[in-house]
Formats: sequence, C-alpha cells, structure tokens
Amino acid sequence: MWTNEYTAVSPLSAQAIWAALKALHEGRLTYEGADTFVLHGPFAKGSRVSVTPVGQDTFEATIVDVVDNVTYADETSFGDTKLLFRHTLVPVADGTQVTHRLEISGSSAAEVGPELGPQISGDFDTSMARLFEQARELANLD
Repeated sequence: MWTNEYTAVSPLSAQAIWAALKALHEGRLTYEGADTFVLHGPFAKGSRVSVTPVGQDTFEATIVDVVDNVTYADETSFGDTKLLFRHTLVPVADGTQVTHRLEISGSSAAEVGPELGPQISGDFDTSMARLFEQARELANLD
C-alpha cells in the first residue's frame, strides 16, 4: 500500500467545512482547481460518483464511508489497483483539523503508488485551502 496525507487546521467549525465538502461531492459546488463531481443517488455509502479532475477524463468512484461532520471517503478501482480518498474532520481547540488522505492499494501499488500518488496528492494543500475558503463563503463569514 502507498499512502499520503495532508492535514490543516481551520478556525471554522466541522459543520461549516462539512457543508462545503458535501456540496462539492454532491456536485452543487465547484471552484477553480476543483474536480467536478456528479452524484448518482443519495449522499450515502454505496452511491456512485462521477469524478472529472481538471484536464482529465471522467472516472467512477463509490462512496465507501460517510459520517456527517466527521468523515467522507470514496474509492475508485482501476483493474486491481484501488484509490481511496478520505477526508476526516476533528474538532480541536482552535477550530477543525482536516486530514485528506490518499491510499493506493492492490498488487501493483508498490510500483504505481510512488509515481501516481504524488501526482494525485501533490495539490492537497492548495485544494484544502480552497475548500476552507468555500466553507467560509457558504457560512457567510466573509
């Protein structure tokens, strides 16, 4: 397995960040640099999501974990290689700690992970900063 994660703290509440994260993955929110999502069904475990990264082809993911205000995860399979993306929100004294984690697993993960993983997760810091900006705007905290 290959993994990478990025963690940051926002002064916003978990509920405010969750609202933006959910809106993004439901396809109701988009912003510069964000993947485009089309949700097929409810925002719940087992639903499919079409994901179109900027400048790339669309692929299908399946929501594998959802706990409101706590965690969201979806998984995509390319042959025997699986990509699991997870956002975890934890309230802390000065706001909310958010971790965005990528796990690449499968028989080819040792070969694919070191090359593909950094390409996918290299913008997690920028992506999270933009998510926080959107959460602030949605919460009208300008």
